[in-house]
Amino acid sequence: MSEHQEADDEASTETALIQAIENQIEAGEPPAALATLNKLTLVGFEREESLQMMALVLAHEIQAMLRDDRPFDQAWYEQALRALPTLPDEAQ
Repeated sequence: MSEHQEADDEASTETALIQAIENQIEAGEPPAALATLNKLTLVGFEREESLQMMALVLAHEIQAMLRDDRPFDQAWYEQALRALPTLPDEAQ
């Protein structure tokens, strides 16, 4: 895969993850999504930066699901969102 294609794939993945976060906020599910966005905004993060951090948490959980062949861990996900701006460690 070329570097250009890899960069396009990463941008596409980031866009999809951010859209998923936006959908969660709009739906109010999980409640931690909107609460986290509000908290990060209140402490001075721009909306785009907040969404990117939240997308990193979602990506971390998806990677863990695939690696461990397990279902989505909603409780961990919400806890990790609420812990932002501290990002999750590589190992869960």
